[in-house]
Parts: sequence; structure tokens; C-alpha cells
Amino acid sequence: MPRRPSRRSLLAATAATAATGTAVAVSGCSGGASGTTHGRTGAVRISFWSALRGSQEVVDAFNRTHDRIQVDFQQIPSGNQGGYAKLSNAARAGNAPDVATIEYPQIPGFAIDGVARDITDLVGGELRAKLLPQAFDLTTFEKRVFSVPLDVEPMVLHYRSDLFEEFGLDVPRTWEEFADTARAVRRTSGERRLALFPTDGGTQFAAYAWQAGAQWFDTRGGSWNVSLSDAPTRKAAAYWQRLIDEDLVFANAADSRQSDAQLGEGLVLARLSGAWDAGAQMGARPGQKGQWALAPLPQWDLDRPAVGTHGGSTFAVTKDSRHPEAAIEFIAWQVSHPDALRARLSSGTSSQFPAAPALVSVGRAAFDRSYYEGQDLYRLFAEEAGKIRDGWVWGPRMSATQRVMQDGFARAAAGQGSLLDAVRAAQDGTMPDLRSLGLSTTQHST
Repeated sequence: MPRRPSRRSLLAATAATAATGTAVAVSGCSGGASGTTHGRTGAVRISFWSALRGSQEVVDAFNRTHDRIQVDFQQIPSGNQGGYAKLSNAARAGNAPDVATIEYPQIPGFAIDGVARDITDLVGGELRAKLLPQAFDLTTFEKRVFSVPLDVEPMVLHYRSDLFEEFGLDVPRTWEEFADTARAVRRTSGERRLALFPTDGGTQFAAYAWQAGAQWFDTRGGSWNVSLSDAPTRKAAAYWQRLIDEDLVFANAADSRQSDAQLGEGLVLARLSGAWDAGAQMGARPGQKGQWALAPLPQWDLDRPAVGTHGGSTFAVTKDSRHPEAAIEFIAWQVSHPDALRARLSSGTSSQFPAAPALVSVGRAAFDRSYYEGQDLYRLFAEEAGKIRDGWVWGPRMSATQRVMQDGFARAAAGQGSLLDAVRAAQDGTMPDLRSLGLSTTQHST
């Protein structure tokens, strides 16, 4: 039998932190987590940073109903807009918050960097039992837990129901039908397109590959094994390349004025994104109330349905927290208590699908369905969450991987190379980063 590799080969920089456990981590200092008792007498104060909509409402609800723990909240930019840089800088200075919001793709990186604490011994069986295993698996490496899931966001099809009716279109159930629908839109309305291939959508493309059966990263054999251009990924890339080549979809950045105009002017009939985007749509385009509906993501094989996820957030306890037990208590309340979800949805701009199945009925009751003409979105999200394919692992440096991939997507949209070239370039660009971290790696190129 081969010798079992040490954890350093998988999570190099966290080995020392994890080995010392809570005792050493508690000796750190935390901005806002100094243990002062101003406010409610005797309350332990912890700090919480997040970019999530509705977080202030959640913190207010927690503070109203808890005497022993009080939370100081700071709204920060979204991760890629500066939030992650702020968290990393704070951790380097030794004053990271007690609790930070981290999206799934960034968990391995923050674990490797020692920012996200190993909380395996703090997460009890009761909390685990309340959350979907598909979500918990994405926060766990070598059986060590580094974050707690808040929501899980299966990819779904958002479509303009009014325009589908106007053009006599059926909602596509398969990717073949989706392509046929795209051709019909192109024929009947030259300026419109069925959908957008987002050149800044690395996580969306990951969800397409994930659904098709890809495994970009795994940790079998004690190494980070990298295969960004495996057969399922090539299948997904070839499919979208064909739609781009036939001018059946737009290909530009989703986070752009161009995309806003395409959606605002009804030039795009469908969006493919996570469940959370239903709430974002309500806030971004209130004038399109009653014009959108949601449906399951098209499938490669209707007999074996599968989806990947797009979006979703988790809560990590940082290495600098002086009160990790209090931090976990606050996290557990956020992810599993009905009042927390009601508070978050009260902001009116959130449609996050909870990782706790018991909260689905709470979300269904609290979410304002009028924008979608009464459609039961939470029932749809629950059905699609059950199709999330097991086994996906995010890589240790996904932000860098996505940047290289998205640069390639933009070139492919301009006719300079292909989507598959972009994926291969992302793998080539990823490997030096992983090796520089001292990680044991293998790669498979095709």
C-alpha cells in the first residue's frame, strides 16, 4: 500500500494552522472581535464582513434575539470587486473579521492561505444534518471543513415568457432543443438572440462543464490533479462555440452596459444562471415585472438529469477570530434558522436557495412571487438542487484560473482562437500558481 500523503500536499499553508487548532488561533487579534462588552452587558462581540444582500437585516434580527453574542457588521464590496483583496489584506495584518462570506470557488484558496480556519471540530453533527450534503461537500477537503454553506444555487433557465409566447417558442428541455430555439429566434428576429455567452462568465462555463460530467480538479492520490480540458469540457466548449460561430447567441461580457442594454431592450430572450439571479433580476429591471419565468436547465440526457451550480456563498471563521465558538453559533443561526432567511428575504432583492432543506418552505412563503406572476420558484429550485452532480471540486486558485479563461473567451468572441483554446490556456496558467504554493500537482492535457 502506498504511503498516505500528508495534508501539506493538498492544503500546504493550512497544515500548521490546522495542526495547532483553536488554541493558537484564539490567540490572534480580530478587528471588531476584541471581546469588549459595550452594547448589551456581558455580550461577546464578533465582527462579520459580507457583500450579500440582506446581511444588515440578518444581523439586526440576530442582535435583537441574542444576549450572549452581538455582531458588528460591515458591508464590503463583492469578492472580485475588492472584497477578497480586503479580506486577504486584513488577514495579513492579523485583523481579519471573525466571520467572512466566501463563495464556493474561493474556499480552497483561502484555506491554503490560512485565512479560513479549519472548523471541523467546531461543526457538530446537528448542524451538518441540517444542510444538503452536496453543499457541505464543496466546503470539505480531506474530510476537513473550512466553511459552512448558506445557499446552493443550481443553474436554471430564466426566460422572457412574453417573448416566447410572441414568437411561438417552446421552452427547451435539452441542449439540442436549445440550439433549435436559438435558430428560430435568429430567423424570426434578426436583431434578437436567445441567450448570451458571457465572456466574463468563467463560473457559468464551469457549471456547463460540471453538468456535462467534467472534473476540472480532484485530490485523489494526495495531489491536486488538474484536467480543465477533459472530454465533457470539450463537449460543452464545442457546443457553445458552434452557437457563437452560427451567430445564434451574443458573446460579450455580462457585467457590462452592453449586456444591460441587451436585457433592457428585450434583445436577449433567456439567461442561464443560478437561482439567486431571480432576485437580482427583480432589483435590476423592475419594469419587466410579469415578463420573466424560470424553467429547468436544458439537459444532455433527460433520462440522467444533472446540473452544476452558479453562485452560492458560505461563511468561514477566520484565523484571527478570538471567539470561534461564538462565530460558529452565529453562522449556524444564519444558515438554519427561519428568522434569518425571513430577514434576508425582507430586503426584497434576494432569492437565494437555502442549503438547509427545512428552510425551503420558509423561503417559499417569504419570497414575493408577484414579479414572476405567482410562479413557485422555490419548488423549482428544490427540484433542481436534487440534480446537482456530486464530486465537483474547485481549484486552489480559481480567481486566477478564471481570469486567464475569460481573457481567452473574449479573444474567441472576437474570432481569435476558440473557447477550447481558452480552457487549455487556463490550465497552462494555473499550474505555475499551484506549484508556487508548494502543492503536489498532476495535470492531464488533451
